[in-house]
Amino acid sequence: MGVMTDDTRRSVALDRIERARYRVTNARGGSITIGEGDDADFTPVELLLAAIAGCTAIDVDYLTTKRSEPVRFAVEALGEKLPEHVMSDLRVLLDVEFPDDEAGRAAQARVPGAVATSHDRLCTVSRTVEHGVPVRSEAV
Repeated sequence: MGVMTDDTRRSVALDRIERARYRVTNARGGSITIGEGDDADFTPVELLLAAIAGCTAIDVDYLTTKRSEPVRFAVEALGEKLPEHVMSDLRVLLDVEFPDDEAGRAAQARVPGAVATSHDRLCTVSRTVEHGVPVRSEAV
């Protein structure tokens, strides 16, 4: 286990707005609201899925779009919430299409490898979930 430094620390702050509704703020000042699923706010599970999808999308984007812009780049993350309050069968589905020209075909050919590289080496979110990193919850 490494030593946490200013360069390696990642954090968000969560403040209560009302019962079961919170504002999450990152270190750069961005914020979103989360709730329990009775309105349009994202739930914590939806944020987990969004984090997995977003991390994978960013990796694949960087690895495939150097010479061609996609005509379609859609990503879906899904899974099943089990009665034990655990997510199962987590999947990320990428629907990426590049133009039918030389640069586009070269980019399209890189998509499967980029997806594998994201999963195997780059995506911190899915790699953390798969490694089963313990979470400590502490009252301070």
